[in-house]
Amino acid sequence: MSTEPAGESSSSELKASLLAHCPVIIDVQVAWGEMDAFNHVNNAVYFRYFESARIAYFNRTGVMDAMEEHHLGPILASTGCRFKAPLVYPDEIAVGALVSEVGEDRFTMNYFVASRKLKRVVAEGDGLIVFYDYKNHCKVSVPDVVKQRINEIQEW
Repeated sequence: MSTEPAGESSSSELKASLLAHCPVIIDVQVAWGEMDAFNHVNNAVYFRYFESARIAYFNRTGVMDAMEEHHLGPILASTGCRFKAPLVYPDEIAVGALVSEVGEDRFTMNYFVASRKLKRVVAEGDGLIVFYDYKNHCKVSVPDVVKQRINEIQEW
């Protein structure tokens, strides 16, 4: 957590206004080292932001518990990002995650990166998550308990 500079919107206001539809939101400080030669945060860094939000979502829904107990867990099958505005240091961002669709052996996650400095969403992404049996090396159905927790957190 960071202290709020005087006169700037708080991260809670940012979350309420831009990411209210996301059940999981994390705060991230943009680091100087994330900048590239074009004077903005490198495109590859956004996928780390998405990963951090994805893991926070997994922890909240118990996905990681299924992996530890049964060796069944998520594997990222594909991912993408739409860049809307460049991020630059210094800034604080909020990264929201939600599940938009659940199938038999997979679900789709959506991510939103909102800049406190710009007061807008600067990137949107998605990821196709397949449930995988790490012991037998094959796809498996998403466990019912995980589907139930996703439904609860999404308030469907």
